[in-house]
Amino acid sequence: MAVPKRKVSGARRDKRRANNFKLVAPNMVKCPNCGEYNLNHRVCKSCGHYDGKEVVAIDEGKDKKKKD
Repeated sequence: MAVPKRKVSGARRDKRRANNFKLVAPNMVKCPNCGEYNLNHRVCKSCGHYDGKEVVAIDEGKDKKKKD
C-alpha cells in the first residue's frame, strides 16, 4: 500500500486544489442590429432582435412620462 513519506505542506496542497476554483466569464457578443453586448443565444434586451428577426417589441418611450 502506498503511503506518503512526508507530510504535504498546506501551500503545496492548496496550490493543487486552486485549479478547480477558477470562474469563467460569460461569452458576450455584439448584437448585429444595435451593437449592444448581450449573452450568446439570447434575445437582445435593447432592441428585441434575435437571429436577424425582431422577436420582442421593445417600447422606446416606456421610461418617459405621459404628457396630457
